[in-house]
Amino acid sequence: MALTPQDIERIAHLARLALSPAEAERMHTQLNGFFAIVEQMRAVDTSGLTPLPHPVATVQPVALRLRDDVVSEPNQRERNQRSAPAVERGLYLVPKVIE
Repeated sequence: MALTPQDIERIAHLARLALSPAEAERMHTQLNGFFAIVEQMRAVDTSGLTPLPHPVATVQPVALRLRDDVVSEPNQRERNQRSAPAVERGLYLVPKVIE
């Protein structure tokens, strides 16, 4: 998939970017370079490979890196909410910003 200069103009317009002709040409080259890399990656046959849960899994088992999920601090919710302007049933109340 290769982009045309018109595609770059449209993307710049949608993103509300004012690109000079030199910047538009540089973006055109860079984006087409990116898409060329993506096409190379798509061309690789990965049908016999199992997806990794994490990139580090190729070096060491991921389970050994993860720590147990335990509470390490005491519950200080009430103390932390004392300075809040409005709290109800343990939740911070904030003004509505979207109608």
